[in-house]
Amino acid sequence: MSTQSGETAAFSGHSYSLENDRRTVFIALTVISLVGTVLFFLIRKPDPENVLGEEESCDDQDMEATESAQNNMTKAVDAFKKSLKLCVTKEMLLLSVTTAYTGLELTFFSGVYGTCIGAVNKFGTEEKSLIGLSGIFIGIGEILGGSLFGLLSKNNRFGRNPVVLLGTLVHFVAFYLIFLNMPGDAPIAPVEGTDSSAYIRPSKEVAILCSFLLGLGDSCFNTQLLSILGFLYSEDSAPAFAVFKFVQSICAAVAFFYSNYLLLHWQLLVMVIFGFFGTISFFTVEWDAAAIVARGSDYRSI
Repeated sequence: MSTQSGETAAFSGHSYSLENDRRTVFIALTVISLVGTVLFFLIRKPDPENVLGEEESCDDQDMEATESAQNNMTKAVDAFKKSLKLCVTKEMLLLSVTTAYTGLELTFFSGVYGTCIGAVNKFGTEEKSLIGLSGIFIGIGEILGGSLFGLLSKNNRFGRNPVVLLGTLVHFVAFYLIFLNMPGDAPIAPVEGTDSSAYIRPSKEVAILCSFLLGLGDSCFNTQLLSILGFLYSEDSAPAFAVFKFVQSICAAVAFFYSNYLLLHWQLLVMVIFGFFGTISFFTVEWDAAAIVARGSDYRSI
């Protein structure tokens, strides 16, 4: 009896420690996203006068450096105001839905899915080694998609929508296979793992295939999001990318927080909903992109 009580106390202490670690990481991710956004605000385009300044004397360079340091705060405030103004534009609001989806699925494939694989006892003694293999295949999918769609974007007559649609379909197939292959309690399973059954017998091959599909689909979204942001806001790219990273990081932190409480099928449902509406939002912006640029500088320079 005393032995069982000791084991229960040890398990409770370990669970409490894991919960504290999770909260610490959640707070750290949120703070890092805020700091990263502020650093993006400090990015400014190089001035042609700076090129001429290289030919000036050292005293002039020191004076310019001093003046630049004094103006950094002003520039940051101006960039912050531009970002706030950019946030309320129709195009950025629509793209924020797509960006939010990339943040949610970033947390899923970079942390939650590996946890699910390691928690399935029916994978046998190789369950832990599958986590590393899953990460490798996620990376392969990212590299393949990034290089392929990055090159195609230079000579793509059909626009960005087909690539985003491909990413959506790839992710939805991966989510469906994960739903069939993984037990629902895998994300919240104890340290000992779970013996619960999925809809099919857990397959290592299917698990690794889903890892590849998650990486491939993520590369589809990220390459096209970066492309359309650079296209729409070419003259004020720093504030635009600051908003992009801010929304993505906040959503990734939120997903990290709820991943310890929701069953797998609920987490997949959240991503399917955001993925669907994020795709529709991206399509809307892409269809209007040519008209936006044709109207002039009202969005390219805010």
